[in-house]
Amino acid sequence: MTETQPKIELATFAGGCFWCIESAFDGIDGVLEAKSGYTGGGVENPSYQEVCSQTTGHLEAVQVKYNSEKISYKDLLNLFWPQIDPTDTGGQFADRGKSYQTAIFYHSEEQRQAAEASKKALGESQRFDAPIATRILPAQPFYPAEEYHQGYHKKNALHYSLYRKGSGREDFIQLHWPKSKPNLKEKLTQMQFHVTQENGTEPPFQNEFWDNHKEGLYVDIVSGEPLFSSLDKFDSGCGWPSFTKPLAENNILEKTDLSHHMSRTEVRSRGADSHLGHVFNDGPTPEGLRYCINSAALRFIPKENLEREGYGEYLRLFKS
Repeated sequence: MTETQPKIELATFAGGCFWCIESAFDGIDGVLEAKSGYTGGGVENPSYQEVCSQTTGHLEAVQVKYNSEKISYKDLLNLFWPQIDPTDTGGQFADRGKSYQTAIFYHSEEQRQAAEASKKALGESQRFDAPIATRILPAQPFYPAEEYHQGYHKKNALHYSLYRKGSGREDFIQLHWPKSKPNLKEKLTQMQFHVTQENGTEPPFQNEFWDNHKEGLYVDIVSGEPLFSSLDKFDSGCGWPSFTKPLAENNILEKTDLSHHMSRTEVRSRGADSHLGHVFNDGPTPEGLRYCINSAALRFIPKENLEREGYGEYLRLFKS
């Protein structure tokens, strides 16, 4: 008996800054790839600078490769709409001009019909006072953006978070789509949710990474922001992953934790605000710190997979 091949399809969405649209599809079950790029213009293989000049006619867009047997095109549309202001004809939030306008580029007649129906339903919902301006257009040649734009929300998590907030997108989404935030209970395991969202603690010596000795990065399980390196990991004997320092000070927050009748310093990720663990002053010299982190708050990316998963800039850490 032979296995049936998955049905792979493409979907293309323009919603202003492609960093923000790409992040909405990244990690969704059934989505195989979300790639930032340019489409809808008249110049072959344009550069970011050319598109930003508003002279090529391209829109910043994201092309999604998905398994339609796991996630439907309608589901993708429902992910797309809550990321944008569909009434804005001149751009998106702080980004103005044609290259930041919104559009849905359909790849089949079925997609066109689904997009039209979805747009009509959104207009009739009276969620917005103004008409829905997002255009529905036939798919055109798609040109992937430069590598530094791919996975930007993970590779530069702090800057991305600040941009998303500063541009006005985050506040708009919270105001108009208060129930559109990802359902982390569906995305995370019960333990991952308990640790990151409920400030929980997993059992010592019974977690994924306490004795992991492979080279690579540890990133936030929710957002993918890089947090710790295997180069700073050590065996503390406590039964949880322990590190002498974070990968980047700006990627974490430290807060006073007075729970359980103790005074401790809690460690949280800055971008996703995930609870990670605690930091103690009983680590090895010279820093003398022990970042005691829950495995459930982390995803480990082996050194050999860094480039493929968008963390190629960190490969230099592992070159002797």
